[in-house]
Amino acid sequence: MNILVCVKRVPVTGGRITLTADRQEIDTRFLGFTVSPHEECAAEEAVRIVEKHGGSSTVLTLGPEVAIEQLRDLVAIGVNRGVLLETDGAEWDATATAAAIVDFVRARADAGEPFDLLLFGNEAADTGDFQVGIRVAMALDLPCVVGAKAIEIGDGSISVQRDAGGGREIYEVPLPAVVAAKEGINLPRYPSVPGRLRAKKQEIERIAVTPPATPDPAKVALSVPVEEGTAVEILGEGPEAAPKVVELLQRIGVLAR
Repeated sequence: MNILVCVKRVPVTGGRITLTADRQEIDTRFLGFTVSPHEECAAEEAVRIVEKHGGSSTVLTLGPEVAIEQLRDLVAIGVNRGVLLETDGAEWDATATAAAIVDFVRARADAGEPFDLLLFGNEAADTGDFQVGIRVAMALDLPCVVGAKAIEIGDGSISVQRDAGGGREIYEVPLPAVVAAKEGINLPRYPSVPGRLRAKKQEIERIAVTPPATPDPAKVALSVPVEEGTAVEILGEGPEAAPKVVELLQRIGVLAR
């Protein structure tokens, strides 16, 4: 079983998002980075499948040189090797990202190393595109199941479960296939100290990729949603404020007049 896991380097959730002066990119100077939660689960699932059925796993990401850090994090939990499709750091849309992954998968197949299973996260934590895995499956003419909450490997096939209306849908598809894992399919393990030491020494394969042509339609600018304002009203101090508190509670309907 040869498994490819495709992940994305995203800003740590909860950070304050600011834009560059030209409003074309997110200003990342004060942000930490991680892997999207759905994709962490996809990587964990790949490790479990290899542990149970044998084979090899590869984690791939498209991004700048610093994205090697996220690849090493996943190698530390047991993924066998990492591959960086190296860019200049500019943001690629879902169409261009999928095309780069397709080129990589085809090149490995031509070299005699085809992948039996391609795992993606259900969606990226930053853009929520829901597109890359599906576009890759379409381009490679492979069966695709998204929203996976359980995976079982069969003889030349895979069984995938997904939530549906309080129950589960079960899909049986032949391998090779594309599956998009959803957070909750498993509980990703923490890297061990030996795992981190091994990942630090692991050679990460780097493949330079050509920036895509300007898409049509093209991005004009990014904007940050307007934050909701809040106001504080000081009703008074000490016992003198009690009548105003009662009046306020009556006004909002907590107390009857």
